[in-house]
Amino acid sequence: MSIDGLQWPAEGACRVPYQVFSDPAIYAREQERIFQGPTWNYLCLETELQERDKSLTATIGEIPVIVSKDRLGNIHALVNRCAHKGALVQLQREQTGKLLTCVYHSWSYDKDGSLKGVAFRNGVNGSGGMPDDFRLQDHSLDRIRVTVFAGIVWGTFSPATPPIEEYLGSEASAFLSQSMTGELKIIGTHSQIIHNNWKLYAENVRDTYHATLLHTFYTSFKINRLDMDGGILLSPSLLNAISFSKRRTFSENAEYQSAEVHSAKYEATLKGKQLLEAWDERPDGVTHSIQTVFPTLVSQYTLNSLAVRIYLPKGPRKTELIWIFLGRKSDTPEQEKMRVLQANLTGAAGLVALEDGCINEFVQRGTAAFPDRASFIEMGGREAESNRCSRATETAVRGFWSGYRELMGFQGDQ
Repeated sequence: MSIDGLQWPAEGACRVPYQVFSDPAIYAREQERIFQGPTWNYLCLETELQERDKSLTATIGEIPVIVSKDRLGNIHALVNRCAHKGALVQLQREQTGKLLTCVYHSWSYDKDGSLKGVAFRNGVNGSGGMPDDFRLQDHSLDRIRVTVFAGIVWGTFSPATPPIEEYLGSEASAFLSQSMTGELKIIGTHSQIIHNNWKLYAENVRDTYHATLLHTFYTSFKINRLDMDGGILLSPSLLNAISFSKRRTFSENAEYQSAEVHSAKYEATLKGKQLLEAWDERPDGVTHSIQTVFPTLVSQYTLNSLAVRIYLPKGPRKTELIWIFLGRKSDTPEQEKMRVLQANLTGAAGLVALEDGCINEFVQRGTAAFPDRASFIEMGGREAESNRCSRATETAVRGFWSGYRELMGFQGDQ
């Protein structure tokens, strides 16, 4: 597939053509090479499928998906498209029942996608119906490869996608397992539409440079700052990243003053101080982390607020962002209350993350008219590699674009 006019700068992942954020042809290519390619995509949380015969709708790229657990406890993922006329089979977000039935002509399927019944297959009063050579087994729903890891159900269209732990990398696998350990429960959700390309959000959650500049609440109340002990870990593929910091080993650096960071100039106080209270939960001492899994998953841990975010492409210039806030079934009532309170830091109207929805749209609007120009991404150097000393870097952003270019075939000049 030719992408007319795209010339990727010779600097590689240090430069990103603005064209990739608006071009419909590039967006279409992403659906094929990324979302239907060798990637693991978030489908749902394992805890959402505790009941047998339950099914949920999900999305991979723009492809509608059904993920379900059958009566034997096996988990399946299917393309949500009837083999008859192509209508959606499951319309509700979740439902329970032994069969999946298309409302259009009542074709029904088992949870593994096998076609089980066709209305009036043998006609009426001896006439009509399907031809004699019609076979149910030739008309199953398209199946998607699934795996379960760290409390998450993942799906991929490609047989070439490596096992999930290899895909994540050993450090990221261990970190995600620790974040999502225990029996999880959903304590709240948010959903919002942001008016920007999905890759701008993918950049944003990997961009540690902006995190304590744009998000003044983080800096003012010393939740996450670049002068805290922390670092950035990249997977071998460079696609997946972890940014982490440790509030309890915070040592204030004078560079925050010399850099004229507005929110670091003043001593701020909260009347509701309980918002910032937390208990030591992680043995590694991490108090804030953003873990990104390519293409569209974020696992977030802030104080004791645990959440996953899924950002779903809805066209070249629109993204749906879903927040799922989590607790553990072992939490005390006081701990759960604390997690719910801290959920106010993020989400669609949170004290921190609302800025991301705005700034990504500002970038979308600023770049749209200049497809031949490119981003400049050299904070912290020009390489894409782990950095355990500093988060004043764009190394994880460069890692994203390095992996993206390889998957999309955008090497060299094209």
